[in-house]
Amino acid sequence: MPGKISLQFKFGLSYILVILAVLLLLNTYPLLVSQNLVFRTKQTAMVGSVKIAEAALSGLADLTEDNVAQAMSAVEETGVSRVLVTDTAGRILYDTREGDNARGLYAFYTEIAQALRGNDTFYCRYDGEAFLSRGASPVVYHNQIVGAVYAYEYDTVQAELLRSFQTNIMRISLLVALFVLFLSALLSRMFTRRISDLLQAIRQVREGAYSHRAKVTGSDEIAQLAAEFNSLTDRLQRTESARRQFVSDASHELKTPLAGIRLLTDSILQTDDMNAETTREFVADIGEEAQRLTRITEDLLRLTRLDSGAAAEPAPVAVAPVLRRVVRMLAVVAREQETTLSYEADESAVVLATEDDLHQILYNLMENGIKYSGHMGFVHTALTVEGGDVVIQVEDNGVGISDEDMPHIFERFYRVDKARSREVGGTGLGLSIVSDTVCRRGGTVSVAHRPAGQGTLFTVRLPQVTEEGGST
Repeated sequence: MPGKISLQFKFGLSYILVILAVLLLLNTYPLLVSQNLVFRTKQTAMVGSVKIAEAALSGLADLTEDNVAQAMSAVEETGVSRVLVTDTAGRILYDTREGDNARGLYAFYTEIAQALRGNDTFYCRYDGEAFLSRGASPVVYHNQIVGAVYAYEYDTVQAELLRSFQTNIMRISLLVALFVLFLSALLSRMFTRRISDLLQAIRQVREGAYSHRAKVTGSDEIAQLAAEFNSLTDRLQRTESARRQFVSDASHELKTPLAGIRLLTDSILQTDDMNAETTREFVADIGEEAQRLTRITEDLLRLTRLDSGAAAEPAPVAVAPVLRRVVRMLAVVAREQETTLSYEADESAVVLATEDDLHQILYNLMENGIKYSGHMGFVHTALTVEGGDVVIQVEDNGVGISDEDMPHIFERFYRVDKARSREVGGTGLGLSIVSDTVCRRGGTVSVAHRPAGQGTLFTVRLPQVTEEGGST
């Protein structure tokens, strides 16, 4: 919950800051532009009005009340609120607003003082109620300043238009702010809810509920993230199921020989008159169970090394010498079971692996064939090179494998016939070791019924290594 609140707060704060920035820009920039535009318009109009009055007076050598009044009477309406004409001392000679009441008075305006010094001046400001504009210009006769013209305007119409424009912008800004806030809250809620669902799913899986899935719909990045998470969870669930099954099967496999050893030792200890021959048989049985425990432990260690990736670094290895060595090792076992063991080998077969990898593959497949071929059976191994692959085929004429069991024989601890497997000393891990080793070296392994009739055909394909050392 704290994470959710923090996330919502961050998103909300980000949206609010963006909204405030947009609204601030919306309420300042247009108004400033409009106000500056009015200022420029006022300046142009004011300068025009002053220049008109100045032009009417420019032909007078000396400004008096009479000649100024006569000259100004010819000037059309200037559109300003007030026009003053002063002499060089600043005394008012003409005033459109005060009329005769202002004549003879002195006008103490900064603009008039600047104009009498020969400068054109303009000033405008907006006080929220009206635009106040003032301008002044000197009256010149033969390069001599003989007076000044001053104009003043108090414009409430333009101010009202600007206030109306400002009010409309504020209303629009308010509507935009409300809409954006609503949309932001909606999007933030939707986003944080989806993130919350994904976080809840992660917490559930972290606690071991691998069957839990994140229910996030859509096609955006969050939905894709949820889909990847669900895919990862599927793999975790399969891995956990396989781990539990593996532990269960391994415990069962280890428990069986241990139980046999304990039963045999109890029998020896509890029988007082057991003869030497029977004792030797019991001890021999204990030794066989101990060997079986050793085989299971060794196979488990091999699988652990394969799973952890701790196998030795591969190198180009010729397969034929390893095949001949395995045949020599299994020849004794084959003779004991009266099984014919034969092979054919292409000396050019070279793969990127280790000798131990090839030994495990060949030994497990060939030993498996010998175990299940029975008396007067045969196991034949063919090593060939086909289309850039090294192909190892091990076939036997044993009892074969049913179609129902075919897809599962490379699974750990899987046995086609559990009773028969234990009789021949199998651990249920040999074919799994073959499959894992072949896949780790970039190859494939498959099993099929023997084309010629009864029996099984295992086929292993590994990439061939060229003379330059690369795989084809």
